[in-house]
Amino acid sequence: MPLNSTRGAASAKAFGLTAGKNPPVSFDYLIIAGGGQGGSHDSGGGGAGGYRTSFPGGTKLTVDAGNYTVTIGAGGSPAGAKGNDTIFLDGSPGSFTSNAGGAGAPSGVSSSDAPLDPSGIPGGSGGGGGHGTPPPGAINGGLGNRPPVSPSQGNNGGKGSFSPWNGGGGGGAGGVGVDATVGGSVGGNGGAGAQNNIDGNNYYWAGGGGGSGGGPPATQSGNGGIGGGGGASGPASAVKGTGGGNALNSGQTAPPSIGGDAGANTGSGGGAGGSPNQTGGNGGAGIILLRAPSTAKFSVSPATNTISTLPSGDKVAKFTVTGSLQI
Repeated sequence: MPLNSTRGAASAKAFGLTAGKNPPVSFDYLIIAGGGQGGSHDSGGGGAGGYRTSFPGGTKLTVDAGNYTVTIGAGGSPAGAKGNDTIFLDGSPGSFTSNAGGAGAPSGVSSSDAPLDPSGIPGGSGGGGGHGTPPPGAINGGLGNRPPVSPSQGNNGGKGSFSPWNGGGGGGAGGVGVDATVGGSVGGNGGAGAQNNIDGNNYYWAGGGGGSGGGPPATQSGNGGIGGGGGASGPASAVKGTGGGNALNSGQTAPPSIGGDAGANTGSGGGAGGSPNQTGGNGGAGIILLRAPSTAKFSVSPATNTISTLPSGDKVAKFTVTGSLQI
């Protein structure tokens, strides 16, 4: 697996990082970027942040002794904003990046009837497409896995529609965003997140935000994809409410509502905003989880970032804010 979108496969050790005296540490990793915000006014759900992992069975990252910066990407905010990149070994040779989630597209028509671009924004996973202007037609969601890496870090957003006005779901790490219903007032669901047991919890991560249902007549907005809503990472058994933010009911026959926020440190996308002119929900910030054998010697800072020990004896470092890794 490449260390970032531009370098070939290698380890940090190969770049000659030799400061300090402790032996190098080989980490399994889960690195997720910030999710995109949902679009405003009958629009697309936010795309999940890029999802990159070696667990289980992938190529580990080997890091020599030293002090390294770990950057956690914030979720997209305010309206129409992409998320932010999460970077391991930021500023050092061999840095490794997961790319920001794409924002959900806005409505194709603003409150002043000035045309807007209703296409979803590309990113780690793409944002959902908004509703367009006549003639009726599907409005593309944003492309996922942008910039391209292998294995892929995310999926495309779903298509929006015109007549009725509905937004597509944002793409998730485990699935594409669902297209909005054409001929009915139903927004697209967000793409599913991806399940990972690197920290022993088997959570889903990085779900896409739901698109809004614009109507008229009656409306139904899309649910967030399973993967991290509701303020914390959802367990594998949970389905509804654990994805990117839900787009709440909208349109002329339902109370106007802002989109639902994604869960903190899940990398999920925010839900789309309703009509008229309601804003989308915020994307969830990213996270880094590093797993190493019990004999590995390392520490993390600040205190918000933690190290825990699994029943197997393996250690797991959890970064929820920008900080440092010391080896």
